[in-house]
Amino acid sequence: MIYFIFIGFLLTTPAAIAANIVPDTMAERVKACTICHGDEEKVEQHAYYPSINGKPKGYLFNQLRNFRDGRRHYQPMAVLLENMSDSYLMEIAYYFSALQLPVSPSEQIEMESNEIRLAEQLIFSGFADRNIPACSACHGIDLMGTAPFIPGLLGLSRTYITAQFGSWRNGGLIRGQVSDCMSEIAKKLTDSETIAIAKWLATQSVSGKPDPADTLSPELAHRCNSIVVGDTKK
Repeated sequence: MIYFIFIGFLLTTPAAIAANIVPDTMAERVKACTICHGDEEKVEQHAYYPSINGKPKGYLFNQLRNFRDGRRHYQPMAVLLENMSDSYLMEIAYYFSALQLPVSPSEQIEMESNEIRLAEQLIFSGFADRNIPACSACHGIDLMGTAPFIPGLLGLSRTYITAQFGSWRNGGLIRGQVSDCMSEIAKKLTDSETIAIAKWLATQSVSGKPDPADTLSPELAHRCNSIVVGDTKK
């Protein structure tokens, strides 16, 4: 018994304690996030975990706040964030937004010529007569997002993009109670249109960085006022 007590004493000396102190850095604090959201996307049987590195800080902040406040429904995230303040969520958002944007390989998907034309029409021009704006009007001409609130569309899998459209169309289940302009747009798109968009985006290579904040027109900023909120200046 004395032997074990002596060993325990040795392991709890100041030197031993100091050697095991975890540095108080944001990288250490967010390790719980990186279990699921690593440098690359992760696809599991019933879930898709995109990388959040390099995403616009306002977008990340809004997602964190929505999970915490119950406007997006995913219990592990709600539990993880329930006691975090807005200012701390902003620190987390800044941390991940400053990381290197991952480069994901494009998917090899065959598309018919009419699918390509349809996708490019929707992505770069939209349909004014149906009140459907071009994807690039919000997500940037290079589709890499518009700082500080709107994420990029490239580097995501076709499965994830299609699932997002389905959720938006069916009342925004993934978005919970958040009023989102994408729900309105998704409901106006046909199945063939959403499939064409998902395929086209998944086949593109990731490049570029988020556009400057002033690339979002006042009209679209008003239309998407549910996401253009919060103070991201720091």
